[in-house]
Amino acid sequence: MVNMFVDGEWRTDAYEMNDGDGEFDRDPTTFRDALGEAFPAESGRYHLYISRACPWAHGASMVRALMGLEDDITMDIVDPYREERGWQFTPDKDDCTTDRINGFDYLGEAYVEADPDYTGRVTVPVLWDTEQDTIVNNESIEIMRMLVREMRDVGNGVDLSPEDIRDEVDEVVDAIYDPINNGVYRAGFAGTQAAYENAVAELFDALDHWDEVLADQRYLAADGERLTLADLRLFATLVRFDQVYHTHFKCNRQLIEQYDNLWPYVRDIYQTPGIAETVNVAHIKEHYYTTHTDVNPTAFVAVGPDLDFEADHDRNELPGGPPEALVAGAANAD
Repeated sequence: MVNMFVDGEWRTDAYEMNDGDGEFDRDPTTFRDALGEAFPAESGRYHLYISRACPWAHGASMVRALMGLEDDITMDIVDPYREERGWQFTPDKDDCTTDRINGFDYLGEAYVEADPDYTGRVTVPVLWDTEQDTIVNNESIEIMRMLVREMRDVGNGVDLSPEDIRDEVDEVVDAIYDPINNGVYRAGFAGTQAAYENAVAELFDALDHWDEVLADQRYLAADGERLTLADLRLFATLVRFDQVYHTHFKCNRQLIEQYDNLWPYVRDIYQTPGIAETVNVAHIKEHYYTTHTDVNPTAFVAVGPDLDFEADHDRNELPGGPPEALVAGAANAD
């Protein structure tokens, strides 16, 4: 069972994660508004709630960083340990904050502030409108896309979904979602041996495929020369893979570190200016190993592995590279 709100009341017995075949069944998100007429794309108006541990929230924070929106969209970070009452604000913990917008103690308070009769889970990321005091959206890929498409003129001009290859970017995002992004959860939270083995088989078939694709191109979409949303979505899963999914979710056929192309690709994305600051391995490991006690009853946090994300990757020998604004910004910072 997963804790959630039912008609605005917090419950600990309302949501079953698996369907009748033992397959992990992800509950759909609820707040699905978009930036536009009702929510104008304005600097200083919006706030992100994220967890450094969560791959879905990680995508939104990477978009914010790469687009130079740090001064335009404020952001708060919850505790990586998700207790019975859900995501909590614990500013005394490293790389965590208070809720500087609403002063809430738990993120769930934002959900019932937006909808007093809310029924659903409390998830991250959350895009909050500080003028209407409500949640705009809590679906990760929609937040990423709307920031990219509606806030580009507000930030540094970096375009993570260029119009000429947008369809291809969206196709890759869709292609990696179920077998990889959600696939690790389908394995980790499977309710039967058959469901687990099916998820693992699809996961590694997909990883093998993209490893082959990346042998000849630097990035995932179209001609592979431009960093896009598709790369951020895959990176958010891969950077966590050897640390938690391999062991905690039993996705242990192979480490990402053992792939000829996926592992250098992870290091390439990690070393893109602005990305490393969004990765907190300590938060990632604490969250998974201590929160999912149905998977890891002892709540012991695995010691390894010790990965060197800063090691040379040689991916710059392939055509393309990070957006010029990121490279120029890093040079100016130095």
